[in-house]
Amino acid sequence: MSLGLVVVVVLIALAFTYINGFHDTANSIATVVATKVLSPGQAVLLAAVTNMIGALWGTAVAATIAAGIVNTGMVEAGPQLLVCALLAAIAWNLLTWWFGLPSSSSHALVGALVGAAIASAGGDFGAVIWSQGGAHWWEGHGVIPKVVVPMVVSPLMGFALGFVLMGALYALLAWFSRRTGFLHRFGRTPFVNGFFGKAQIASASAMGLAHGMNDAQKSMGIIALALAGATAAGQFDHLPVWLHFLRIQGSANGGFAVPAWVAVVCALTMAAGTAGGGWRIIKTLGHKMVRLHPINGFAAEGSSALVILVASVFGLPVSTTHVVSSSIMGVGAAKRSNAIRWSVVQRMVWAWILTLPITALIAFGFVRLAQWLA
Repeated sequence: MSLGLVVVVVLIALAFTYINGFHDTANSIATVVATKVLSPGQAVLLAAVTNMIGALWGTAVAATIAAGIVNTGMVEAGPQLLVCALLAAIAWNLLTWWFGLPSSSSHALVGALVGAAIASAGGDFGAVIWSQGGAHWWEGHGVIPKVVVPMVVSPLMGFALGFVLMGALYALLAWFSRRTGFLHRFGRTPFVNGFFGKAQIASASAMGLAHGMNDAQKSMGIIALALAGATAAGQFDHLPVWLHFLRIQGSANGGFAVPAWVAVVCALTMAAGTAGGGWRIIKTLGHKMVRLHPINGFAAEGSSALVILVASVFGLPVSTTHVVSSSIMGVGAAKRSNAIRWSVVQRMVWAWILTLPITALIAFGFVRLAQWLA
């Protein structure tokens, strides 16, 4: 991979990060805007700052994307792989953003990487790391343990935690009401709205931190993968001294560290994208799916943040969108079963199911087109 192509990959990866920022802004601020705790401008600023802090906090997810999805040798042999994968993920993100569907940027990127790798290998599925064990379950690599399993489990956990936390808060308020004769309408009295309005600022901050810690690191992984591939192929052997920061040497176990400058650049780009906003998706998550009050927003954000932060620690590139959406559904179900607008949920689920295969096919097509043009 030449220096020029590496620069192209880095720029496209940063474009993906920026789009991810405004595409997924809704994940961390939809509920706090819907409950009128913060104005849209205040919420976007809060999300931008917390996204940037989260992006700089650890690199476990970046390492998974860089060395745990496709064989790094594929990047050396077919440099167009990363370009086509990023373009496919960007295309899907923009399409779903336009229609206001909260699809997963994470799964769009992984699906695109898989499709591009298979196309670059001439249809060989061995180009993808499907499952690779480690000393412990969380040390394994591959699409199945790191992406597919968490793709199913994380929304279920989000729904369950949202349901349980909301139910626990209702039970607490019921107990308090019986003890004091106060709070006769749960979640709607000035006292409850005021208290959970303040608490929701903390939960929204935690959600923004979790989003940055998981989503921004995916672009870090792509950039690190490009730099490591070029280094291994000897493309950086004759770089001037002032460009030696581009070189990434692999470790004995086949992995490599994500440079600090990559983390900083991706964090700033994610924050800038977040500041751009994503109001189409905010409308879907915060208004169309279920009517929210501050207590509901606190429960949804708190349960979502917990699931995503735990996943980030173990290097699992989960979908922030899926977790937040399922947490809101769990909160709505705890309120009452008919509080959820199931027609909206059905559209979202279809977007979830289709993301991986469609982005894989798009990336596959892009690679084959690039090969034909070459």
